[in-house]
Amino acid sequence: MIRLAKEEEIVGLLEIYDGAKAYMVRTGNPTQWNGSYPDRETLKEDIEKEQLFVMERDGRIYGCFALIGGEDPTYAVIEGGSWKSDTPYGTIHRIASDGSRRGVFEECIAFARESYNHLRVDTHEDNRPMQKVILENDFTYQGIIYIEDGTPRLAYEWTEDL
Repeated sequence: MIRLAKEEEIVGLLEIYDGAKAYMVRTGNPTQWNGSYPDRETLKEDIEKEQLFVMERDGRIYGCFALIGGEDPTYAVIEGGSWKSDTPYGTIHRIASDGSRRGVFEECIAFARESYNHLRVDTHEDNRPMQKVILENDFTYQGIIYIEDGTPRLAYEWTEDL
């Protein structure tokens, strides 16, 4: 089941993100989510905006992600390519799992595609596992975008109608 996250779940979600950070480090991606990001304030803001979702089975949360509708300012400029479509889109951010289940990204994408026929996602160049799963789910690499802190990310797009 996928549902909106609740503020009282933040501590558990931070634990999931800590596990995801450790996995990133083990798989050669030590800098994508360094420090405290994503932090309590980011999650609280996502919950207030009703854009943070949890994946739950038998009353236990095993994954989470932000699904954000509308223009993402970090996607306004893309280098080394271009977007396929300028139609309204949803963006997937901050997807994480506790590692207990496979197919979390696929579940997230299936859920997102119920609301959007155009999706975008990005990841760090060192995040090889995420790059692989993004491409396996019919996204195409479009170029490089820069996030708020100025670091580059590989940007991908999926559209139902193209």
